[in-house]
Amino acid sequence: MNPILIFLALPALLFPVQCHAFKCSATTTPILFTNYDVFSTLPLDTTASLTVSCTNPEGKPMQVNVSISSGNSGSFNPRQMAYAGAGLPLSYYLFLDPSRTTIWGDGTGGTGTISGAMFRTSPLNAVIYGRAPARQNLKAGSYSDSLVVTVTW
Repeated sequence: MNPILIFLALPALLFPVQCHAFKCSATTTPILFTNYDVFSTLPLDTTASLTVSCTNPEGKPMQVNVSISSGNSGSFNPRQMAYAGAGLPLSYYLFLDPSRTTIWGDGTGGTGTISGAMFRTSPLNAVIYGRAPARQNLKAGSYSDSLVVTVTW
């Protein structure tokens, strides 16, 4: 059976189209757990900064929500950094608050996200509060993880 193709010719209609290009970007400083001591009984705390900037041609406040992925381990509680060689991963957490009670995630499984109103001329600035629990059996060396910051509006 051969398909039948039908072309319908319509006169070109021109309508004025308004396009509002909302674009957002996020930048962070690295989350560093330098000088982790495997014998310390205290967790190692650190901070990093997150800045979200958006273009907003209308100039009206724009509500945004910012989440951070679970990383390569697939878990928020805890996230894990992989060792550059063979060895156990470094467990760590990212929090929304300085008291380190609400895990920063995607809003699922008890994690939270950050929300705020964006304006054309003012970015959304936030602090990421990190913690590496004490007494982890780790090798000296480099550990890393890859996270994705998602901005929805």
